[in-house]
Amino acid sequence: MKHPDPPVHGAAPLVHRTVPLVIGIAGGSGSGKTTVAQEILQRVGPDRIAFLQHDSYYKDLSGLPPIQRAEVNFDHPNSLETELLIEHIATLRDGKAVEVPIYDFSTHSRTTRTFTVQPRRVILVEGILIFTEAALRDMFDVKIFVDTDSDLRLIRRLERDIAERGRTVQSVIKQYQTTVRPMHLEFVEPSKRYADVIIPEGGFNTAALDMVVARVDALLK
Repeated sequence: MKHPDPPVHGAAPLVHRTVPLVIGIAGGSGSGKTTVAQEILQRVGPDRIAFLQHDSYYKDLSGLPPIQRAEVNFDHPNSLETELLIEHIATLRDGKAVEVPIYDFSTHSRTTRTFTVQPRRVILVEGILIFTEAALRDMFDVKIFVDTDSDLRLIRRLERDIAERGRTVQSVIKQYQTTVRPMHLEFVEPSKRYADVIIPEGGFNTAALDMVVARVDALLK
C-alpha cells in the first residue's frame, strides 16, 4: 500500500476559510451587472450569499423640495452614503445581521423601512461606483467589472427607468446626457483598472460566468 507523501518542511497547514468571501461587481448603468450578480446568487446558492446593492444607500433627500431632489447628480459618488455600506460589510463579515435602507427612486427619498440581510459565507456587493473609493474597494476579495457597449447600456436604462421607476423617455435621456454619461467617463470607466476580472457582455457571457462561479466555489471549499 502506498503511503502518503510526508509533509513539506515549513509548509503552512491547510485551514478552512472562516472569514466571508467579499465580492464586488461594478460596471456602467445598464451594463448587466445586476444580471451577473443574480446569476452568481442562483448558481452559488442564495443561502450562501448576503447580497447588498449600492443603490440602497443613496442619501436621504426628503428634506429637499421635489424639484431640487430631481436635480441632484445621482451618478456622483457624493450622492451615496458609502460609509454606511462599508459599515454593513464589516458587520456582516463579523457574523452579524444588518438593516439595509429601502430607497424610493420615484420620490428620490429614503423610506423609513429597512430589510434584514443575514451574514453568509459570501458577501456580494453590486453597484456602479463601488470601485471608485479606496476604502470600499479595499474590502473586496474579488473585484468583477461588467463591460458593455454604451448604446446597449442606454437602451437598458431607458427600459428599466420607464418600467420600474416611473420616468419618462425625455427625463431619462436628459439625465443620461447631463450626468450619467459624464460621470461614467469620469468615475466608472477609470475604475475598471482595479478589477480582477472583466466580463464583456454581462450576463450573456456564459463562459465568463462559469469561470467566476467555479472560482467562487473553489475559494469557499
